[in-house]
Amino acid sequence: MKEKMLAFLLAAAMLAVLAGCGGGNAGEGAPTADGQKAGADRKDDKGEGAPTTLIYGSGDYTRINPALDEHGEINLLIFDGLTAHDGDNEVVPALAERWDYDADTYTYTFYLRDGVSWHDGEPFTADDVQFTIEAVMDPENASENAADFEDVEEITVVDKQTISFRLSMPNAAFTHYMSMPVLPRHLLEGEDMQTSDFFRSPVGTGPYRLASWDTGAAITLERNEDYFKGAAKLERIIFKIVPDDNARALQMRTGELDLAQLAPRDAANFTDDEAYRVYEMTTSDYRGIMFNFANAYWQKNRDLIPAVCYGIDREAIVETVLLGQGMSAYGPLQRNPYDYADVEHYDYSPENARNVLEQAGCVQESDGFYYRGGEKVGFTISVGAGDQVRLDMAQVAAQQLREIGMDVRVDVPAQIDWGAQEAYLIGWGSPFDADDHTYKVFGTNKGANYSSYSNEAVDTYLRQARESDDESVRKEAYASFQRALADDPPFAFICYIDADYVAKAELSGIDGHTVMGHHGVGIFWNVTEWEFSQ
Repeated sequence: MKEKMLAFLLAAAMLAVLAGCGGGNAGEGAPTADGQKAGADRKDDKGEGAPTTLIYGSGDYTRINPALDEHGEINLLIFDGLTAHDGDNEVVPALAERWDYDADTYTYTFYLRDGVSWHDGEPFTADDVQFTIEAVMDPENASENAADFEDVEEITVVDKQTISFRLSMPNAAFTHYMSMPVLPRHLLEGEDMQTSDFFRSPVGTGPYRLASWDTGAAITLERNEDYFKGAAKLERIIFKIVPDDNARALQMRTGELDLAQLAPRDAANFTDDEAYRVYEMTTSDYRGIMFNFANAYWQKNRDLIPAVCYGIDREAIVETVLLGQGMSAYGPLQRNPYDYADVEHYDYSPENARNVLEQAGCVQESDGFYYRGGEKVGFTISVGAGDQVRLDMAQVAAQQLREIGMDVRVDVPAQIDWGAQEAYLIGWGSPFDADDHTYKVFGTNKGANYSSYSNEAVDTYLRQARESDDESVRKEAYASFQRALADDPPFAFICYIDADYVAKAELSGIDGHTVMGHHGVGIFWNVTEWEFSQ
């Protein structure tokens, strides 16, 4: 498990940003320090009409590897899956025109589009699909997405345009997971899926192709004129690397950016400015304190976790840190149809928190802190650098917990040590099937279970829910899962955080009604329709 954590750390140095940034050469289209494009006008080739280049304020990237890393906003622009999600987060065809399912053998067969090419001109085939899913499934590659496909027993390339997946048992979320971006076999076969140079010069089938990568500054994408869904309206999109929340807001104000996700307090400064449009978008993205059960502290003090949960004033955090743009959290499915609210919410109660501590044998000393066996009760919350909202949440929560007698501190390490840290201000959440970001996050030894959490009942209920397409069966299984999770909390859930995107007013096409995913990812789902007005 520690090796998987380290692999994820190397891939995306912090959960606080959208992904990591990596190497490449500066080229035409990279923005200069003042935000203008070097070597190219932002308008059309004749310098006329509306701008045809979008400059997006992005987190930093170390690589673009959708098979192993989640949440990279850029993935949707460069790559496609067999399926995709529409503005309602429903599964729709993408590289596959259609599919069918044999319930007797648990077999999905996908029929691929003809005439699709990779950005380098090579034809896309079923061999690429097989290669990609097998790479995700390979334990050596330590993909956090491996659990999505662990039920796959056999992959059969029927012909160049047809591929089947036989599962060992039903998986109700399988077509959702087939939105996994497909990678080109001809460029990656035999390569190391963690370190290959391909992931700093990726080739996909998506609406945009990589034009240049200026390390730490910008990633420039150019329109794929041969895109199978039709060429996008914008000629290029520049991911300008601005990891710091405050700097991103400043560059939005100075006109260096056309679009950026901002912290609530920064976005509020644009709401009354007619030159901008603020999209206050609902997300399934929650925040909480993740306890590291591989750490000796929680192996001794796991029974104190309910005190942490009772000791956090979630409403105060939503109001002060999020300016009301979010809601208190008690579990991972509150913005999913399978949410079950009749569980312990751990509503703020200093009295309940102290009762938990005292019933566990903790004694409050003259310094105001509780002690157990002569040791002060408390821990450190680690926070990834660059995310001011998470840092603010952690600091407020730590202060609240100190007030009930727990010595809780906040640390922003240069590098997160997933195996050694005591706790982390985590974020997760998915707007898709309820299996997503539950099975692999809370299931024992699953690829995204960075807390080393293990609960046999949780595992059982998650498996029951995955294996049935009967809504009533899934509803009961997810209710039982949420009850078990509340009885044995892996996180102290804090809140769901809405995503505030600020755009120049002349940019049109953004769907402000789509429920976003983790880190607010998903805004680019219909990017081919975006354009600037004159």
